[in-house]
Amino acid sequence: MNKIPVISVGMMNREKIDFSLTGDFLLSGRNETVSGNFSASVENGEISVSGPSGKISGKEIVFEPSNIESCELELKNVTIGVNFHWEQNENQRFQGALKLIVEGGKITAINVLPIENYLISVISSEMSAKSSLDLLKAHAIISRSWLIAQIEKQGKISGSQTAYKSISETDDEYTRWYDREDHLHFHVCADDHCQRYQGTTRSHNPNVVKAVNETAGVVLSYRGTICDARFSKCCGGIAELFENCWEPVNHPYLTNVIDNPSVPAGFETDLTIDENAARWIHSSPDAFCNTRDEEVLRQVLNEYDWSAKNFYRWKVEYSQEQISDLLRRQSRRDFGQVIDLIPVERGKSGRLVRLRIVGSKKTMIVGKELEIRRWLSESHLYSSAFTVEKQDIHDGIPQKFILHGAGWGHGVGLCQIGAAVMGHKGYKYDEILLHYYKDVDLEKRY
Repeated sequence: MNKIPVISVGMMNREKIDFSLTGDFLLSGRNETVSGNFSASVENGEISVSGPSGKISGKEIVFEPSNIESCELELKNVTIGVNFHWEQNENQRFQGALKLIVEGGKITAINVLPIENYLISVISSEMSAKSSLDLLKAHAIISRSWLIAQIEKQGKISGSQTAYKSISETDDEYTRWYDREDHLHFHVCADDHCQRYQGTTRSHNPNVVKAVNETAGVVLSYRGTICDARFSKCCGGIAELFENCWEPVNHPYLTNVIDNPSVPAGFETDLTIDENAARWIHSSPDAFCNTRDEEVLRQVLNEYDWSAKNFYRWKVEYSQEQISDLLRRQSRRDFGQVIDLIPVERGKSGRLVRLRIVGSKKTMIVGKELEIRRWLSESHLYSSAFTVEKQDIHDGIPQKFILHGAGWGHGVGLCQIGAAVMGHKGYKYDEILLHYYKDVDLEKRY
């Protein structure tokens, strides 16, 4: 690989999309340039775009910038943080081309641009862009690695004769994981499901540009293969294995890293054992990500994340009425009154991979970690690393459930808050990367 990859990012899927183009954009298939305000909708199965020069129609419409640096497109009312506690709409500006296609009877807006331009935005969108230069360099490398690995994986899946399955269901168990291979017409989406990408709206911090430019083309590799370099907000003290969150494939470089220079004294760190996990979760072991230093946290947490300060250890309480109603709506199954939530399988970080829900009408095991988080929250629990406390039991039915939890996110790979602390303490970007990803190499691929 010696050419800068061009990627496509799914931005939004709506019945109607309003957007504006600043500068001259070439309209694909026509010898004309356009600019100004536009509105797109679906008519008779095709895209219909109304703009300053009238209507444009077609199965696929592409607007190419005449100059990627000086031209800019803006999408109106883009939803960010979909189904998370910070969900909101905002107008967002982007470099590159705009492709419009029809999916599911609606319009999908896709941004097409070089990967390095994309990364400048991602680093700023994922964090506040006030981070140390070494953290920004580390994040540029893992975001680049992850994206190229996803593109390669997507190509293998599309060329395979075997259908890719991420759901397994029986009468007694439901297992599902969420990954990026369900995007058929673009490489990645723009939200937390993939990587936060919010265009030039947040992308022009000089340190971010410097970090991306100084690591251009550099990736993490393991035995010559580009790493699927996952990351999350806060591991909770120990990182999780890839296969406990996604497909059952082991990546040796994504292992149960203890997020501390040494094992915290007084703890058994095999958190697959329920007793060890409970002691870990109910305590506050030393870890890079165990911090309340606001100077560091503001490097990683954007304004819509800042309300979530209790992430290393957290607590959620539900009444019987609340939890039974929540499970009925989120799982689309009627468990009746909830009698118990029983850990069946924990991962290396203490995160639940399988949880048995015992109800007065139905008993079922659910997994993996994100599906557990979805069923037990209006949006998502911070993580699936939690213990269950039952209170006020009447006739065998608890009237209150308290979940005591650890960490924020799936916990695989780099821990953003832990890495921010490392950068703040003076660790260099390669030291940060080699802490979270084991036995990897840094390679310049283009």
